[in-house]
Formats: sequence, C-alpha cells, structure tokens
Amino acid sequence: MPIDDSKGQLSIIQTKGTLDWAYPPMILASTACVMDKEVNLFFTFYGLRCLLKNTNSLRVSPVGNPAMPIHMPFGPSWLRQPDFRQSVPDLVWALPGMTRFATWAFKKQLKNQGQLSFAELRDLCLEMGVKMTACEMSIELMGFKHTDFIEGIDYAGAATYFANSPQNQSLFI
Repeated sequence: MPIDDSKGQLSIIQTKGTLDWAYPPMILASTACVMDKEVNLFFTFYGLRCLLKNTNSLRVSPVGNPAMPIHMPFGPSWLRQPDFRQSVPDLVWALPGMTRFATWAFKKQLKNQGQLSFAELRDLCLEMGVKMTACEMSIELMGFKHTDFIEGIDYAGAATYFANSPQNQSLFI
C-alpha cells in the first residue's frame, strides 16, 4: 500500500525484546498517531517478542544497562529516593531473581504512575491505526509461528517493509 506523503510519517524498527525497550516505540507511535502521522513499526529479531500474544517473556534486566535507574516503587520517600542501580554492585544484579525483581519494580512503578500495561498500550496503538509488521525471516530464525502473534499485524521481509514504509524518516530502536 503506497504511503500518503501529505501526512507526516514515522518508521520505527524494533529489535529489542525487553520490557524497558518495548515501551518507547509504542509511546512514540501513539504520540505520532495523535499528531496525525502515518506510523509503521517493524519488529525483527528479539523485537518480535513485543508482538507475542503472551507478553510474560518481556522482562527488565538490570545487568548490561547501567543508565537504568532502579528505585523502590513502595515505602517511605527516603526508601524510594536512592537509585539502587548505582549504589549496588553489578555482581548483585546478576544474582538469580534480580531480573524478576527489576521487572516487578518496573511494572509497579508504571502502575503507580497510572500508565498502561504494555499489552494495553500495544492494543491502543493498533486501535489508533499503527501498522505493525513482523519480520518473516526473524520469525523463522527464532522458531516462532504466526499463531504465536497477536491479531492485526502484518508479516513481511525487510525488503517489502522498506518498499512500503516511509522513505524519509526511520528511527532504529
């Protein structure tokens, strides 16, 4: 389907499959839709996890992301203030259970701020008209089947995506 050049356009390529990397493209996509832009998201490699029916595999890893702050999402203000990611040694964040803790804390913080769950935000983007495309090559490579994914998405290879997505703007996440 040809792109309508009279509207603004946004193309985002999603390669990451963690919860903290899943939110930004959806936030940008929904915002662009509200601003009447045509939005295309292409999910490849680990980013395919963002399109799965079951999003339980989307987690937050405190290891390998030194910029990610980790605050307690509960308790008195003095306990919620410190950035535990900066004050606790990296070795501790690699211990069993820390990814589960970081994911729980991230979800709790979102809920405390009245934000939508990832699945709700993704569904909202689809309702708003965001076009989501899953990479066929990555689906095969990662061992997924079309039945693993949510309804309302397209399937295509990279060449088809680039031929049918905005030519003048592309953001890689």
